[in-house]
Amino acid sequence: QSWCSASWPSWAATCSLLSTIPCRLPGLVSRTRMNAKGSVEMIILNIGKQKILDERTYTMMVLGSILTTAVVGPVLEIFNKTSRSRAAYKRRNLQQCRPDSELRMVACVYTARNVPSIISLLQMSNPTKRSPVFVYVVHLLELTGRGAAMMIVQQASSKHSLEKVGSKSSGGALQADQIIAPFQSYEQQAGGVSVQRVTAVSPYSTMHEDIFNIAEERHTTIIVLPFHRLQSVAGDFEEADPAIRSVNMNVLAHSPCTVCILVDRGISGVGRSSGGQLAQHHVAVLFFGGPDDREALTYSSRMAEHPGVILTVIRFLPGEEAMVPPSLAPSCASGERAATTAVAEANMERQLDEECTNLFRLRHVTNDSVTYTELVINNIEETVAAVRAMNGVHSMYVVGRGKGMESSPLLAGLTLWSEYPELGPIGDMLVSADFGTQASVLVVQQYVSGEAVVAMDSTAAQESEKPDPVQRYLSSANHKAGPGRLSDVWMPGV
Repeated sequence: QSWCSASWPSWAATCSLLSTIPCRLPGLVSRTRMNAKGSVEMIILNIGKQKILDERTYTMMVLGSILTTAVVGPVLEIFNKTSRSRAAYKRRNLQQCRPDSELRMVACVYTARNVPSIISLLQMSNPTKRSPVFVYVVHLLELTGRGAAMMIVQQASSKHSLEKVGSKSSGGALQADQIIAPFQSYEQQAGGVSVQRVTAVSPYSTMHEDIFNIAEERHTTIIVLPFHRLQSVAGDFEEADPAIRSVNMNVLAHSPCTVCILVDRGISGVGRSSGGQLAQHHVAVLFFGGPDDREALTYSSRMAEHPGVILTVIRFLPGEEAMVPPSLAPSCASGERAATTAVAEANMERQLDEECTNLFRLRHVTNDSVTYTELVINNIEETVAAVRAMNGVHSMYVVGRGKGMESSPLLAGLTLWSEYPELGPIGDMLVSADFGTQASVLVVQQYVSGEAVVAMDSTAAQESEKPDPVQRYLSSANHKAGPGRLSDVWMPGV
């Protein structure tokens, strides 16, 4: 009893110490494991029993040694794992990265038909030697039969590894060869791109866990998923695969970093045409506000650096006649405090949107291939009409999933008719058969942790007390700029 009362407080103090100083944890782990002597301590106790220890003291010390040796390993492993995840993996979204930093991406591939669109997106991401792209191509195969799940990292095309994959899945060997070869060719021809190919064979129900493990181990910033429906020759979508859709939904719900869903409608690569001229892509960013749209704008900012991309950013702003969302209107049910909190959060999001767009405009103020337009909208009908008016102009749309923006007066009502909620209200509208567009769509969902939200709030509160030099610079640039270039504000019907 005396040993227990003296031992457990010391263990509690040790655990408390380990949790408060994660930066010194590797050294503490080594020293603590060395103190858990194990067999050496048993030898010393046996010598002590022969000379100075009685039977009762010897028994208590042996039990204490066994308990210490058994507990110290699992306890330190828990703290060590927590420390590694906190210290080594911080850049989980694009906004947390520097504009010219490397981009780490997990590109998921279900079939060989997903490969051309993924390679085109890599090209549009503007990989350079200064800002390289490290892409981990994950070929996802369904596990059939009673075999065990497996993961193969392929440094080169290996016949043995392909045969092993084919034995664990349905038709995996031939399909794996068709997927690996184009990426190998692209890696050899492109500059600033490093491709590592991984084949994951597992049931659809746990496939998202394989994606998460790869993203965590490689410290990736973004996960790219193909849409579960592919375009047919006639231009419409083929029959959906519900299993692939469930994988995409699981990734969106629990992802450790930013997630993009790519709806491919024949997007081609950016490169030299047969005549030697640079093939261009007209990309449009539809910005309504919120964390997902800010992440989409940050990704498109990287695309704008590519000489083959012509980028148009349309920011939708609520007009004076726009109705206040019900969540922001004070009510007796919610109480004055809840209404005040909702208004404060909306103001904070608006300020973050302003900072994001201002930084984007400042970065591309001299880029003639970038156009920034602000569109004043009063209701959902005007939103649909404005987006429909862009049909046929752009080859690709980049939009946010709109998480947290469901009550916006510019988007309210679109979710009621959503066929694909994983794409968000705007993404769902762009891919619907009624809309009629044939442009590809990239839907972005930003990873936002609780710590990141607190950090952004405190940063915004500090910056709000200081004069904004970016805003002053943009005001001067807008005054000098001509119409249609980084300064256009217009209203539909005017």
